[in-house]
Amino acid sequence: MADLSPARWPVAARIAVIYLAARVLTTGFLLLAAELSTPASRFGADADLAALLGGWDAQWYGYIAWAGYPSELPRTDEGLIAENQWAFMPVYAYLAAGVGALFGSWLTGAVIVSLVAGYGACLILHRLLRERLDDTAATWAVVFFACAPLAALFHVGYAESLFLLLLFLALWAVVRRRLVWLYALIPLMGYTRPGVLAFALFLGLYGIHRWFTRRRDPLPAVQIVHIVVAGMLAVVIGFSWQVIAGVVTGDPAAYLETELAWRRGWVGADGHFVPFAGFVDASAMWFGLWGLGPVLGYVALALGVAGVAALLAFAPPVRRLGPEIRLWSASYVVYLLAVFFPQSSIFRLLVPLSPLWGAVAVPRSPWWRAGVLVASLAGQWWWIYNMYALGNTYWQIP
Repeated sequence: MADLSPARWPVAARIAVIYLAARVLTTGFLLLAAELSTPASRFGADADLAALLGGWDAQWYGYIAWAGYPSELPRTDEGLIAENQWAFMPVYAYLAAGVGALFGSWLTGAVIVSLVAGYGACLILHRLLRERLDDTAATWAVVFFACAPLAALFHVGYAESLFLLLLFLALWAVVRRRLVWLYALIPLMGYTRPGVLAFALFLGLYGIHRWFTRRRDPLPAVQIVHIVVAGMLAVVIGFSWQVIAGVVTGDPAAYLETELAWRRGWVGADGHFVPFAGFVDASAMWFGLWGLGPVLGYVALALGVAGVAALLAFAPPVRRLGPEIRLWSASYVVYLLAVFFPQSSIFRLLVPLSPLWGAVAVPRSPWWRAGVLVASLAGQWWWIYNMYALGNTYWQIP
């Protein structure tokens, strides 16, 4: 008799079953959140699933698909640049528009792109982790990823699913030394969602790592060329959107000021950008709001950064993932520290660190894995309930 156990299934089929089961659970959470949506929430008492899937930033992507980008920047009453489409990249918006044209609905296209890209991301994540972990651990990492607290991003009209697919492909290309793929993947990443500058830093650190380990891991000249050129391409792509926005609007600061328009909602009209200042300022703000004082906020930030650095450098389960995932994680954390002002969206901004689920899946204990899964699903419901059913205050913005 043939062995029909899931472990014997083709990987693509096994991942598909995991992903579909996870999406059924998340859909149930979203339907329940719509039912529990309060009159005070952004979606009102009569919310439905479509309203939640098309809410928050999804509305901006839909607006880009319908109206494009403004050549004249909107202004506030104080004369400052207001929130507008230039904060969002075009690939996801227009890809969703193309798919949605087949169904007469941009949102339908957006949800399809997010769901399909999410499955692709799960499949590539498994292949990426299989380079270092056994099949069971890699599969459990996919389970955790598919059921993670932010798994609603696989459903909503956000660019995260597509970005994760492209990112995992790019990391896999680096691990497999198929560096020529990066020339296509880097522009797609860069115009899907901010973050390609973190990938430029990653390539720089990866190149340095390969150089110092070249005696035990040969570094051919052609790979040096690809690493350097791909890194330069990532830098160019990372800054090009600012140039494009400046050329179209006639304002060289159009993109940066647009991004600051969101930050001013937290820090007021005097908000400005200084690299690495966002986390410092936010630490003082949040700990002040919690009644703990800014000094404790600074201490917590320093301890948090040191703790993350120690985990990436020394934790055995993380080290098992290999230098590529560790260097990417470090690069992305540095990028966030440099450019982001942490607020409720910080959870979503951490999703590109998802390859680290592989480290969580390393322990073989069934109790550990079951506990992580239960905690992930509980966190997923907490996030959906607060951001959608209740979403009516400053910390309930996904």
